[in-house]
Amino acid sequence: MAASKHAKYIITELDKRHTDPEAVARYAKTGRRILWLDDAVLPGAFQMNCSWYLHANPTGPGAHYHDVPEIIGFFSSDPEHPNDLGAEIEFWLEDEKFMLTKSCMIFVPKNMIHCPLILRRVDRPIFHFTTVTAGKYEVKGMKPPAAKK
Repeated sequence: MAASKHAKYIITELDKRHTDPEAVARYAKTGRRILWLDDAVLPGAFQMNCSWYLHANPTGPGAHYHDVPEIIGFFSSDPEHPNDLGAEIEFWLEDEKFMLTKSCMIFVPKNMIHCPLILRRVDRPIFHFTTVTAGKYEVKGMKPPAAKK
């Protein structure tokens, strides 16, 4: 029987780059990656990462930016209380700190400095995703602050 011509568009396995035992052990300090999609997994795709956050982590990703927009999501795993995140996440947009306790999606415009992302408290699993509109997730260093007029 011939293989389906469109089956390649359905991703059900984590890309091998994210199953290396050392990478899995590092990520396990915070959670568990479910799936990763980008141009390397499927040519033409933009990047998306899906994970479960399971543990508090006082040293999450540091401040950075991307030259494309990003959407970051955090969702409750309690279907009876879908807006109650069951966690406390510290998240920064530029120089403004937010304490997230509700399910949310965050739109980060291109070139906006964001993070650190610190999992202060995790009472139950949090479904987390990131997506950028490029074929590869590339972190840029902190950009200098804009000149004040």
